[in-house]
Amino acid sequence: MQLDLTARTADAVARLKESPHTLDGFLKLSQIFESTTLDPHSRETVVLTVAARNQCHLCVDMHETKFAELGPAPSPERLDAVRSFTLQVLASSGAVSDAELDAFLSHGYTRQNALEVVLGIGTYTVSTLANRLVRAA
Repeated sequence: MQLDLTARTADAVARLKESPHTLDGFLKLSQIFESTTLDPHSRETVVLTVAARNQCHLCVDMHETKFAELGPAPSPERLDAVRSFTLQVLASSGAVSDAELDAFLSHGYTRQNALEVVLGIGTYTVSTLANRLVRAA
């Protein structure tokens, strides 16, 4: 399975090289997203939420593997909060209600984290849509 996933990932990168700017932009954004104050499990939850929503099966497979390699996760409630918040940001084009933002914050996240979720959504929207466009997903 890992070899297959590695080959699929290499194929996706090769396909994205048709647009060096797109590939470079995604890689830079991804690096920035990885440096945010969101904990690794929360970052992967954002990625998985976007990937599943955009039906990028390659991204789902890659990031489920990455999530599993992180080890013990925070409480399921905390990860559900970031998953729900990510979907609310997507559904409302960022105009979440005060109650939705407060619900996210009540699980130990910060306003900075809320903006970092937006960064993750943008980053992985590029990846998932590009992968689907080049038939890598």
